[in-house]
Amino acid sequence: MDFNAMISRGLRAARLDVTLYNEVEADASLNREALTVVIIAALLSFAGSLIGALFSSVIGSALGASTTFFGLLVAAVFVAVWTVIGYYVWSYLTWFIGTRFFGGTAEPGELMRTIGYAYAPQWLNVLNFIPCVGAILSIVVSIWSLVAGIIAIREALDFDTGKAVITAIIGWLVIFVIGLIITGIFGVGMMGLGALAN
Repeated sequence: MDFNAMISRGLRAARLDVTLYNEVEADASLNREALTVVIIAALLSFAGSLIGALFSSVIGSALGASTTFFGLLVAAVFVAVWTVIGYYVWSYLTWFIGTRFFGGTAEPGELMRTIGYAYAPQWLNVLNFIPCVGAILSIVVSIWSLVAGIIAIREALDFDTGKAVITAIIGWLVIFVIGLIITGIFGVGMMGLGALAN
């Protein structure tokens, strides 16, 4: 895998270059590279969250707050793992919705490649630790990735932007709800572990 070519393609994807999405759709040799783009996004999100956790833990200790580094670290790991799982779920879900309900034409691999590159804007999540700016940046990056995902879906499924928007939003909402459910279950479990530790 050519790392420089992957970074170049990732930057083109982040610039919402439609020709890039058509190139990766047609090139089955880029399957692993698209996954690598997602893994880099997950690792950079983890790094940003970890740095933020360190800051929160240090500042929380100085202020006498009960924020624990371990809890924040576990949350950062969850975000990184969920990023990769979400990629697979979103890819297959959009393929299913797009082909079954909107007459799109694509193989699952075509969506995995294009959607994988749509995660490139999430590389900026490494900056989430910056106070005040990090939260705003996270929202901007999420919207940016969603727009990139819409372009990726439209190009892979070969249909119009309206159908791509509906397909992307349905898939994104399903992933969001699943994430909330898992976070809720995970949060209750962590509270139980915290109670046992006291």
